[in-house]
Amino acid sequence: TEITPRATRQRAGGAAAAAARSRKPHHSSAFILLKPFTRFAVLFSADYHHRYRNACYQNPQQGSQACPAQHPGLWLPASDGGCAYHQLLPPAGHIGCKLPLCVFLRNGPSQGSNHRKRFGKNNVILSDIRKPPNNVFHSGPFIYSDILDYKNLREIVVNNRITWLVHYSALLSAVGEANVALARSVNITGLHNILDIAAEHGLRLFVPSTIGAFGPSSPRNPTPDMCVQRPRTIYGVSKVHAELMGEYYHHRYGLDFRCLRYPGIISADTMPGGGTTDYAVQIFHDAIKTGKFDCNLRPDSRLPMMYIDDCLRATLEVMEAPADTLSMRTYNINAMSFTPEELAQELRKQMPELEVTYNIDPVRQAIADSWPMNFDDSNARKDWGWKHDYDLPELVQTMLNYLGVETRMAQAN
Repeated sequence: TEITPRATRQRAGGAAAAAARSRKPHHSSAFILLKPFTRFAVLFSADYHHRYRNACYQNPQQGSQACPAQHPGLWLPASDGGCAYHQLLPPAGHIGCKLPLCVFLRNGPSQGSNHRKRFGKNNVILSDIRKPPNNVFHSGPFIYSDILDYKNLREIVVNNRITWLVHYSALLSAVGEANVALARSVNITGLHNILDIAAEHGLRLFVPSTIGAFGPSSPRNPTPDMCVQRPRTIYGVSKVHAELMGEYYHHRYGLDFRCLRYPGIISADTMPGGGTTDYAVQIFHDAIKTGKFDCNLRPDSRLPMMYIDDCLRATLEVMEAPADTLSMRTYNINAMSFTPEELAQELRKQMPELEVTYNIDPVRQAIADSWPMNFDDSNARKDWGWKHDYDLPELVQTMLNYLGVETRMAQAN
């Protein structure tokens, strides 16, 4: 019988991990444990955790009694304190009860309280290495965890009987270029921790990848699932490493590894965190606050994009897909593709006075020029029925509605 990784050896890299934790910017790990359905661990930041929680609470086909509370739960990350460091751990296959359909809600964090009333706030546990903000702390139980602390992660998996693991920990593209050593530690060492834990405990593992996994030699419009990649950022290199390591563990140890290459993700829940596509979030905040926006990419820089609700729904859909429907381990997913100028034009339909200037950041521009302009996601649509809900007009209207309400509430207070 073959022994899975780390089952017979001491964890290496402790000193390196400790050194990385002392560097800036500070990284974090956040999780949510959802007990009513299936043991599911997730590591990611604040812009995901509210909507992911909502997605996993909703069960329109089976109702609130679909699964008894004693069944394994979901462990999911909450907040990264402003650093683009995300993690996600979910428990998979679940005993004695069919896994319920999980639906991402589109109305944002305000829906969370309704779902906690239905399923009980104690069924959701958040975790981070920093003191949580008030809204996170009061939303339910909170525990400490760190992606670089292998022992602690292993204890969480064992103590909570985790069966699915979704791993979102990463320093993003621009931040990673400014902090290569930390990005290498978080993005690669953290991944190794998760791979070994998942293989040892027979977890279903999801690791997100990115448009950043491609480089200037890749076909750009459209970019297929299988092609030359060769990225030129530590973020991209670490994501290609994750894709290949996951595939290797699948063939070598039978790990149920699943991966999606995300386009640029647009969310109203938090401020941007150091990514090349973050202009597409910042423009909404600045448009509402000042009516002006200074873009750090050229007006014709075309990149694939997706609204956060589509992103989270895609993640749950691929995690729930029967194994025999998946023809590959890593899929592209896409929703829309636009340039800064096209986004500004759509915004001006709602805000005609919006002023946009262009002050090009050479680092971000070089990264954008090496990335896909559009994703070919036909395999995801064919194999497990992927279909996006948000195009550019719906995206703009949703972001303005959400941020407009948030701004009015802040002014009222």
